[in-house]
Amino acid sequence: MDLYEADSQIGGQFLMARRIPGKEEFDETLRYYRRQLDLLGVHLHLNTPVQAETLSGKGYEEVVLATGVSPRRIRLPGIDHPGVMSYVDLLKHGRKAGSRVAIIGAGGIGFDVAEYLTHREQPAEDAIPAFLAEWGVDSGYRWPGALQPPRPQRSGRELYLLQRKTSKPGAGLGKTTGWIHRAALRKRGVHMLAGVEYLGIDDSGLHIRREGREQLLEVDTVVVCAGQEPLRQLAAPLEALGMRVHLIGGADEARELDAKRAIDQASRLAARLD
Repeated sequence: MDLYEADSQIGGQFLMARRIPGKEEFDETLRYYRRQLDLLGVHLHLNTPVQAETLSGKGYEEVVLATGVSPRRIRLPGIDHPGVMSYVDLLKHGRKAGSRVAIIGAGGIGFDVAEYLTHREQPAEDAIPAFLAEWGVDSGYRWPGALQPPRPQRSGRELYLLQRKTSKPGAGLGKTTGWIHRAALRKRGVHMLAGVEYLGIDDSGLHIRREGREQLLEVDTVVVCAGQEPLRQLAAPLEALGMRVHLIGGADEARELDAKRAIDQASRLAARLD
């Protein structure tokens, strides 16, 4: 069995997700899968972008495309402005955001980017005390009920989290954790705006219309988190060569980067092919 990966390491979207504060445990997920590949004798080909011709003539009986997604590119005047970037530019390629940021898209990725941009770097040993202080938890039991006045972190950034829909930002987040993300970002001063129409981007910032009134958000960075498209251009050329192709994960359906669904699909497919 051969596994081809265009990047220098396996992980795909996990490599970006693990950079979000609170999601560092994904490092362990990747460690587990790297070890399993070794134990199972899978031939791993890193730094190997694949074309249909790459696989032609190698005798593969089945080809599984787990190529993931690409960020959806939106049509907007000024979208090519130097201050505009995608979440991939920010989380994977290391582009730096400025001190005044607008995030287009308030889904799960938009909230993750907001968390990333408002989180202050700190040593690992300080993470738990900082969390307790932010939420007003008195670990020394000096305050009644072990609750003290919360001391929310301030990021030093002016940040806007925007969405076209008129519903509450973050309404589609997990029921047990969504309220935490919304509350934490509000404590850090993030402006969450719904019902936004995007008009254009220029050197002055992001021009929007909301509730019938045009506004200028004087930002120096715009991060686009407006969804994803399946990355499956290889499917048709491979099928034209007579190969049996299976789509899983984001290549099958680019729906909110659902790792649980992708792993479930992969496990069920592997059981059928075994």
